[in-house]
Parts: sequence; structure tokens; C-alpha cells
Amino acid sequence: MTKFNHIITRTPAKSLINGLTSANLGKPDYQKALDQHNNYIRALQKCDVDITILPADENFPDSVFVEDPVLCTPHCAIITRPGAESRRGETQIIEETIKRFYPDKVQKITAPGTVEAGDIMMVDNHYYIGLSARTNQQGAEQIIAILNQYGMTGSIVTLEKVLHLKTGLAYLENNNLLAAGEFITKPEFQHLNIIEIPESESYAANCIWVNGKVIMPAGYPITQAKIAALGYQVIEVDTSEYRKIDGGVSCMSLRF
Repeated sequence: MTKFNHIITRTPAKSLINGLTSANLGKPDYQKALDQHNNYIRALQKCDVDITILPADENFPDSVFVEDPVLCTPHCAIITRPGAESRRGETQIIEETIKRFYPDKVQKITAPGTVEAGDIMMVDNHYYIGLSARTNQQGAEQIIAILNQYGMTGSIVTLEKVLHLKTGLAYLENNNLLAAGEFITKPEFQHLNIIEIPESESYAANCIWVNGKVIMPAGYPITQAKIAALGYQVIEVDTSEYRKIDGGVSCMSLRF
């Protein structure tokens, strides 16, 4: 089973209030977002990991979402090429930190490929890559080629409705997969134990497993009960301000 030793997060910038969004939930409250981020870090502190907190960068409103510019695997790190043009520079501001953790094992996605790692879900040694508005076929193929170099595998999943693959999926190790909406019936996931998230709680499908604990958004009792019933210790964090800019629990950390 996976064991995460390191987590990387980034303090939200004040410019976060102008982050990309399709949510129509209004602008985030910055102070509240900062408090929620601090609580998120406190939750991670309960998970037996070493945490690196990078400084805010006002040039990049979405840079709190460190998951997208890098894919961290047990054997290499892949600097992505975000599909959202305003986020491309986020790869440069995190690269130095990634090189510290992965000396001589950092690869890069190149044009015309685009990838945001919110579209990539790790299940043991295999990586599912969602084709989305942000991740294209060329980017996905580059990811798979790099994974293969390091003895890992990847496959492509088509998305119909969601922004990122992990908007509707979370792998909780032990063969358990939280799934909402279109993912419940996708053939490529039927070999896993699918825990169905009702449409009314679909936002809660984006959770993270960290060393036996599951961190999930607060306020989704059906999902919380289903995860707890599997035997995991559940930690709830309020992410209301991040939801306003299409963000969730997984987006705010790199786990490796």
C-alpha cells in the first residue's frame, strides 16, 4: 500500500478571489479562505507526513491548487503544462521545490500537450488520465510514455461533464473508489469497490486518503458515513471558499 512521506501546499494569494471558476457561487472571502487553508494543513498534520508550505504568489490566483502543475509519483515527478493559459507559469514557481525532492527525476510535458494533474488518479502502479478541457490527448500520451520509462502504466479516460477527473473520483486505497455521476458506471472502474456518492453530495467525491485517514469536505453526511463505514478515520475540513473557484480537497496538496 502507498505511504505518503511528503506533502507540498501553497498559501493562498489575495488574488485568489479572481481565480478561474465556472461555479457561479460568488467570489471567495480571502480571510475565510486563509483560515480554511490553515485548517486543511492542521488536518494533514494528523496524517504522519512532512509538510512543506510554499509562499503565496500574487501573480497566480489559482496557485493554491498545487496539485495541477505537477504529478508526483513514487519514482519521478512530471511538471505538467496546464490547459488554462493563466496557470502555465505555476510550473516555474514550483519547479525548484520539486527538484529538491526528486533530484535527476523530473520530467516535463511539452507543447502541444496540455495536462493538469487534477485529471490524474493513481491506483497502485497505474494512473488514470482524464481527457478534459484542461488535459488533451497529446498531454495524456506524454504522461503515459514517461510513466512507462519508470515501470508504471497509464490509461486514458474520457470525461463528459466534470472539470477534472478527480472532481468525481477519489481512490481511497484498499480497492475502494469513491465515485459520483458519470464515473459510477464507467467500465474501466468496475473492478474496484465503487462507493456511490449521491448527486446531492457530488462535491464530496473529491477527498484524499493520507496514510489511513481520509480528509473530506465538511457538510456531506451521507458520504462521511459511507467512508467511515469502510473503517477509515474521517477528518472533515470546510472548503466552501475553494468550491467557489472550482477547487476541492485534493487540489490543495501534492502527496508523495
